Amino acid sequence: MLCFVYVLNFLDRQLLSILAKPIRDELGLTHGQIGLISGLYFAVFYCVIAVPVAWFADRTNRVKVLSFACALWSAATAACGVAATYPQLAAARMTVGVGEAGGVPPSYAIISDYFRPGTRGTALGLYNLGPPLGNALGVAFGASVAAAYSWRDAFIAVGAIGVVTAVIVWSTVREPRRGGLDAAPHGADPSAQPAKAPFLGTCRMFFTRPVLLLVSLATAANQFITYAAGNFATLFLMEEKGMTLDEIAIWYALLILVSMGGGIFLAGRLVDRLAPRDKRAYALIPAMGLAIAIPFFIGFIWSPRWELAMAMLILPFGLNYFYLSPAVALVQEEVRPNERVLSGALLLLVMNLVGLGLGPTYLGAASDWFRAAGHQNSLQLAFYTLVPFYFVAIVLFLALARAIGRDDASTVSPS
Repeated sequence: MLCFVYVLNFLDRQLLSILAKPIRDELGLTHGQIGLISGLYFAVFYCVIAVPVAWFADRTNRVKVLSFACALWSAATAACGVAATYPQLAAARMTVGVGEAGGVPPSYAIISDYFRPGTRGTALGLYNLGPPLGNALGVAFGASVAAAYSWRDAFIAVGAIGVVTAVIVWSTVREPRRGGLDAAPHGADPSAQPAKAPFLGTCRMFFTRPVLLLVSLATAANQFITYAAGNFATLFLMEEKGMTLDEIAIWYALLILVSMGGGIFLAGRLVDRLAPRDKRAYALIPAMGLAIAIPFFIGFIWSPRWELAMAMLILPFGLNYFYLSPAVALVQEEVRPNERVLSGALLLLVMNLVGLGLGPTYLGAASDWFRAAGHQNSLQLAFYTLVPFYFVAIVLFLALARAIGRDDASTVSPS
């Protein structure tokens, strides 16, 4: 059920980028404007609101917070479908961001209280199939509806489904006991509820621990690539590779489902298998994935036809998402049960302000700059500028591996 809510969360979030071409044509938008409403405008509200919502969820019923949030972002998604101007569309997108702020962090904590340590990587890997499933369904459903009817009908239909889902979650999902499956500290009463974590104390703990800070920065650099490329991929494939909406609805949707979904789930399985032997696997798995992805990503950008471009994109779309399940599992394992929702939100704050907020905004602005300089293939040139960010993310994941190794060494050293 939580995975389905995440599917809707990501579907609503990505529907704008999936339908960017017909929206751009009708409202007369530039690449830069598309980048702002799919990136920075959305991310600022999504990230800033997520932190107080997570603090509130850590102290109340997480399922009810999630249900209300789902209803809000779904109603705002439907509002996108009736927007007549760019400011109206931007306002609706900001409201989607406000609602989605209460979606993922409570779910991370709920799942961590449903599954024991050592199985959470796989469980969170299954939950994190929400983005590829949401993206694939968004492409297949959104592009098909837009091709047959209108892009507006796609937004309204998806929003209505989300409101119904919110009611079902409120009625059926049980709130688990916080920390009920974690080992109790020595001498503590295992039946006692954990004390409520202080807001500022949890924030201070998160940003002063090298492992938590580095996992946030590394995943932020990774998400800069994934959100920039993902938010402009359909526009790039249609404008510069010659794909149609009908072809996008079939082939691009299948690629996202198989490649991105496979990468997220495989990374969760790998971290459950390898991290008990060497905890640095939380960082080394994403670093190796990015290193392998680089030449194929360059091949995707260079490909003269969409068929070859899609073939080259299969590996990068999977390997680019090797970071997600390990990063979430690491943070949930590193903090106390009563700090999980807020810590998850702080992870998303850093990840999404940089990745979601700056990635699409940067790529759209870069494309507009190249076009103003007289380049007809401006979006292709902008995509090439993403390649150096792969190396930034790899270096940060290697630094995270080193920090994890130091933590482990200090834990086993005699005091």
